[in-house]
This record gives sequence, structure tokens and C-alpha cells, in this order.
Amino acid sequence: MAARGGGGRAIRVLNVAEKPSVAKTVSGILSNNQGLRMREGRSRYNKIYEFSYTIQGQPCQMMFTSVTGHLMEIEFEGRYRKWHSCDPVDLFQAPIQKHVPEDKLDIRRTLEEEARKCQWLVLWLDCDREGENIAFEVVEVCSNVNSHLNIWRARFSSLIDREIHQAAQQLERPNQLFSDAVDVRQEIDLRIGASFTRFQTMLLKDAFVFNFSTDGRNLILSYGPCQFPTLGFVVERYWEILAHEPEEFWKIQCSHTTDEGTANFNWMRGHLFDYTCAVLLYEMCVQEPTATVTKVRQQEKLKYPPHPLNTIELEKRASRYFRMSSEQTMKIAEDLYQSGFISYPRTETDSFSTRTDLHILVQEQHQHPVWGPYAQRLLDPSSGLWRNPSGGGHDDKAHPPIHPTKFSPGESGWSEDHKKLYELVVRHYLACVSQPAVGAETTVEIDIAGEMFSALGRTIVAKNYLEVYRFESWGGSLIPNYTFGQQFTPTSLTLESGITRPPPLLSESDLLDCMDKAGIGTDATMHDHIKKLTDRFYATKEGSHFKPTNLGEALVMGYDDMGYELWKPNLRSMMEEDMKAVSVGNKRKDDVLATCLQQMKACFLDARVNKVKLFQALEIFFDRTNRTGGDDQHNHGQLVRKCDVCHDSDLVLRKKPDGKFMIGCSAYPQCRNVIWLPGSISEAVVTPTVCNTCTPGCVGGCDDIMRQLIEISGSGPRNFSSTPARGRGITAPSRNDSQNNQQQQATCSFCHQTGHSSSDCYSLTSQNRSARSQRVNSNNGDSPFPCTTCGSPCVLKTANTESNRGRKFYSCQSQGCKFFVCWEDSIPTTRGGGSSSATTTSRRRGGGGGQGGGDVRFVSATGDPVSGRSCFICGDPSHFANACPNRGMRN
Repeated sequence: MAARGGGGRAIRVLNVAEKPSVAKTVSGILSNNQGLRMREGRSRYNKIYEFSYTIQGQPCQMMFTSVTGHLMEIEFEGRYRKWHSCDPVDLFQAPIQKHVPEDKLDIRRTLEEEARKCQWLVLWLDCDREGENIAFEVVEVCSNVNSHLNIWRARFSSLIDREIHQAAQQLERPNQLFSDAVDVRQEIDLRIGASFTRFQTMLLKDAFVFNFSTDGRNLILSYGPCQFPTLGFVVERYWEILAHEPEEFWKIQCSHTTDEGTANFNWMRGHLFDYTCAVLLYEMCVQEPTATVTKVRQQEKLKYPPHPLNTIELEKRASRYFRMSSEQTMKIAEDLYQSGFISYPRTETDSFSTRTDLHILVQEQHQHPVWGPYAQRLLDPSSGLWRNPSGGGHDDKAHPPIHPTKFSPGESGWSEDHKKLYELVVRHYLACVSQPAVGAETTVEIDIAGEMFSALGRTIVAKNYLEVYRFESWGGSLIPNYTFGQQFTPTSLTLESGITRPPPLLSESDLLDCMDKAGIGTDATMHDHIKKLTDRFYATKEGSHFKPTNLGEALVMGYDDMGYELWKPNLRSMMEEDMKAVSVGNKRKDDVLATCLQQMKACFLDARVNKVKLFQALEIFFDRTNRTGGDDQHNHGQLVRKCDVCHDSDLVLRKKPDGKFMIGCSAYPQCRNVIWLPGSISEAVVTPTVCNTCTPGCVGGCDDIMRQLIEISGSGPRNFSSTPARGRGITAPSRNDSQNNQQQQATCSFCHQTGHSSSDCYSLTSQNRSARSQRVNSNNGDSPFPCTTCGSPCVLKTANTESNRGRKFYSCQSQGCKFFVCWEDSIPTTRGGGSSSATTTSRRRGGGGGQGGGDVRFVSATGDPVSGRSCFICGDPSHFANACPNRGMRN
């Protein structure tokens, strides 16, 4: 820039920072605390500092004040602000306005009064897109009262003397494109968030009894374009865990001990799921146990230091090392920045500019009692420890990576978290300008009866950066010396079993990584989106891991069952890319807005048409409220008897809002026992009267028509007339026989049972369709007979469980079939080429006759006997309905 004054007179300059603390710090640096005067502004929190300063030879009279974050907010005009004032779809094109809210009017008045008296406006806002947008809010307020202002931008990344003076002497113009990108984000988030949030809340909030505490807060079923995909990551991982079926595997372990130590050799096959095969290979090794060394490889290995630190990496590492939440991390990082100890903490950059003097930053730390000696060695050329840092390939063109800017032995007012985070920033910086660790690695491979095993030994030759970066280690162990062709007998050779484990719940570090890779949110907002999940009761944090609540899971499931991926990151990722394109001038602001809002409006309209999916999803977890003011007994249920599946809770009669009746276990969803009453029933009540035919607790067992129509989704066939549970009878008058027959023929497309439609299916579960895979250890073979239920060929499999290991069984693999299985050795055989027959055991969905008597045993796909509950959708006792691969499939 070229500063120009008139006749050598001092120019009056209005300087505006983003926070009061920054205004005070920068004023102190520029004035050197000489001649610095402070006076009150209109806002009691935003003081005005006055001092003299020279910019490129031009004397200036500086007035320095501040805002508190965004000066303006965006909202709908007039009547559109009220929730029930318009159709939520209208919010996609309703007029909006950007204005100064009531609580910031005093700040605006201060800016207006000072701007009238000044010739220049210098903006000291944070140097990211959000800061640029705030800068233009300040420009708008000041320009409205003084259109002749000369407007400049100070760019800085840390509150240290050197950088602040440099920023003041190298003023630039503000970047309109950066501000436009934020305007796009704000309008998109407002319109999408408001429309979907109003839709969800007004549709569902009063329709269900939410059985969790809101801590006195008003329940808002919010939808955010970043918040919802973040929830999607949490729910999807939870579904993966639910869908996981543990499988037993086997592996051969070998060890060899000498005077030089012990080598543990790993089987190069890894492990096998086929027990018989594993036993055969193990027996071969035991019979010929001599091990022959087939390869000895020695090489130098390097472990490289981390890339320079950006915001996401800071949050991830603080979570991993200190169990610190991303919200707390950013709060403390902001404190350290404003105190001048670290650089600006919101940056995507992980590469230092070639213009940065990296040595000065190390010199600041050589006095520290702990890592000071290491810093001194770094600066000593003879140590050979220095290495220019390698970059991670990200640069937001606004700020450098996060680094220490000032030495501190630990301030008296710091909390333990402040000390930990400052130490992490310092050690990380010292590590990234250090040489990699050097190790000597030895790999030995051996052959035992044709089976290959390998062992790895490592010693650290030079720790280098690991000396200062205590958060990482490089494990390794010494192994004996081996030579090619050497033979020995293993000290131990064992066959060990294990069980496959599901992936863990997402930690905060994992969640940040998912968001970063998918382009969800920005470095400055990711922690806010994560916090919103717990604030809205969509997820809980168990330790450092996130688990969806019933509410969060139900909302995601509802949209998933519509066929939309509103909970997936794809849509938001495209929006973020478009916003970046706006910030660099590759796309126009208005074009991006129009395209995005048109796309999301179409999704909204479709979601509204298919809102029944949201009802179905929430009905799995929550009871419906009695919005019509009818008999409250029908809403909360009338006691019928004790549940004959879980035996701990009661079966209760409920009337659904559509007028249909069901009898379900009060312990749902832990117990999913349910009796669907035919839709033709106009009224059903629990009476104290017990019929003469049945024992107490009958449910239409004495009525032939009722007995034929009722479908049970529970633990298999039941004879209601002989059920020993005590309870009361149900009186359920039907309209006419023809209606009953029509209802009997109706089939649910979700669970394939008769007696109800898919919109009433109580068995609809929360499992993500993409995660519904069933893994079975099987051997395919031709079946000697077809399935007695559907006629499809059965498949021969081998059980691998302890009680039936190696035993063969047949199972029907047809998707629409009721689960069928029988043991191969239970099939009678005839001599002379006669045909064979099978005494079969079947597991049916719903009620009905069923096959087999009291000695019937059901087995899972692995051959394990199963008793009690089974999948309500396909009847397979090897899994429950939430992991059924048939959910959502149509006949």
C-alpha cells in the first residue's frame, strides 16, 4: 500500500478488531504502551483506545475499538420468522434480511460515531473467511455514515510484536470473494435448516412421548446441513456394530526362545474360519515341527515426524492424547492465541511458507526447563538434528500452521488443560522441524511343514524427533539372530481360537477425521456441529465415544427408508466445494445459491410426501401421544397379561392413531413380542371376563376367525387357548367376515406377514440397509431335496460351533422363505438307491401351526442351537430383526 496524507497532518484511523481483548493487545503493541489512552464507547464491553502511530512514514491518530464476533445476523423478514406463520417450504424463497440485532446496537453506534470523524478504516478481524465476512459487516455500517472512508485490511496470524507491526505496515484491501462464500453458507444453512427443522418439529414433537429428560430445555428436532451428516456418521457406525455377527476363527501360533531372546512368529495365512482345515494344517505342523529359516532381511526403517499442525489435527490429537473435547480444545486454543502464546488456531494450512523464519520460533523455547535442551540441540548445526518440515499439502492462503509464538514456563493462571495444549503445540512444532527416528528392522521367515511364519524385530538406532514428541512411540523388540537355512524346533506350537470383533463406536477424533475427509464443516465449525448432537439429544458421549440416542437413530432411519441420503455427507460436500469455488472466483454467488436451494427444496417436498416413514421410524422407539383427546387408556395401553417371551414385562393393548389395534410388550424395543389384531376390528377392550373355553389371558383363542387372522411376530407359534399366563380376556367385535378375509390376505411388504400393511409394521427396525449382510461359514453343495416350505433347493453347510463342530446341516437360502434347517445326519437313508426323506425342523414367521413338537430344536446358520427369540422379519434365529438382510425388500 502507499499511505497518503495531506500536508503532513495526521490521518485519523478507525481500527476495528474482532474481540475486545484483541483490540487491547494490538493497541498495546502498536503504541508500545506509550501515550495509550482508553475511553468508553457506547458499549460497556468495547472500549476505545487512542494512540499515535506511523504507517509507512504517514503520521496517524489511531482509534482502536472492536466488535464481538459477527456484527450482523441473517433472518427471515416479517411474518416468516414465526413458526406457524407459513408453510415451511416457503422458507426456501422467503425474503431475508441482514441486520444488526438489538443486543449489538451500541456497538454499531460506536462505529458510526467514530467513522464520521476518520479518513481511514483498518480492519483487524481474524484472517479467515468468517473474519472477512465480519469485516464487510463493519464496512457496511461505517460506510453508511462516511462514504469517503479509505478501507484497508490488516493480515496477521499471531499477537506478537513482530507480526502486528508488519501487518500495520503492509495493509491490503479486504477480499470480497471470501465474504461472498460466507454469505452463501449463511443463507443456505438458514433456509435448509429452518425449513427442515420446522417440518420435523411440528410433525413429530407432539406426536410422540419422548422418554428422556431434556433438562428443562425446549425440545427442537433440528436439522442442519452439517449437523445431520455428522449424526449420520455416528448412526452408521452404530448400525455396523449391530449388524456384526461374531465368527470364530483359528490361527497357528509359533514361538522360539534362545539365550538371545524370544521370537514370536505369526502365521502368514493370518487365520482361518474353517476349523477342520485349521486342524489339518496344525496337525501337519505338529507331525513335522522342524522350522527352516527361508528368509532373513535386515534394513533401515524411518519413522517420520508429523506434518505442521492445523486445526483439525490439533483437535484430533488433543482428543486422542488428553481426552479433551473439540469444543474445549478450541476454547483453550483461543485463550492461548489471545494471550500471544500460539498463532491463530483456526487454519487449514499444514505447510510452512518458505518466508517463515522457523529458527526464531525454536529460539523462543531454548529456556524451557523440560524441552529447552532439545531446542538448543536443534539450533546447533553440528548435531544434525534440524530438518525443514515437510508439508501436508493443505493451504488456506490465510494463516500458517499452528505454532508457538512466545515462551512460557507455565502461566500462574493456566489450568491443566491450558498447560497440556500449550505443551502439545510446542512439542509438535519442535518435532516437525526434527529428523525422523531411525530404526534397524529384521524380518525372519520360516517354513514348518509347508506353512509359512514370520517374525519382526526392531531396535531404535536414533530417536531424533521422538525424544521431544512424547506422545508417540515406536515399539519393537529384539529377536535372536537367525541365518538362512538354519533349522530349529519351535519352543511352542499351538492352535488358538479367536472371535471377530465389531468396530468400536466413533471417538471424537474418529468423528473429526470422518468430517474432514468428507468435507463437512470448516476447521472453525466442526466442533460446534459435534456439540450440537448432544445438545439436541441426538447422541450421547460415553467416555470419548459417541452413541446415537433413539431419537437420533430414528430420524436418520426415517430419511434412509425414504431412500434419501440427507444423512450422508455427499450433499454437504458438494455445497462446501461450491463455496470454495465462490471464494476463489470460479463460481458466482447467486448461481451456487440457486442450484443448491433448488436441489434441497425438491428433497424437502419429497420428504413431506413420505412423512409416514418418519412416523414409522419413531414408532419403533417411542409411544404415540393421544393428540385427538380420546381414551388415554388406548394410548398408553391396557394390561393384558405377562409377556410370555421376556417374562419380565407386560403385554398391553394399544390403539394406534390410525384406529388399528395391537398388543405389544411394554419392554419394547428390548422385547419385540407383538400381536397384530386385524385392521377390520372396530373396537377392542380388555375385560375381566374369562371365557369358558380358554384359560385367563386368552387373545381370541376361542374364536376361529380371530385365531386365523391374528399374526404373531415373536418367538414362534403359540396356542392361545392353552397359554398358561394369567390375565384378562380381549373382546374384539369384527365388522364382517368379508372384511376379515380381505385383511387376512393383505401382506406386509417389509416383514412379509399377513394381517397388516407396511405402513403399520411394528417390526420395522433401525438397521441401515447398506450394513445388512449376514456372514455364514458355509460349504456349498447340492441338496438331495427341496425346501418343504418354498420348494427352493437347500444348501449344505458345516457348523463350526463347539457343540456341533463339523456337523452338516441343510438351510434354505431363498430370500422370501421362512427359515428352514435340518441336520444331514437326521435324514433317513435307504439301501439300493432308494430315495431319502428328511424329518425337518422349521422356524416360521408369525403365528400359525408350525411344525415339530416339544422336542424341536432350532439352529442358527452356524449350527448352534437357538432357543427363545428369532428374527421377526425372516424367522431366522441366528440374528434379530435389526440385522436382517431382508428388511426393506419387496416381494
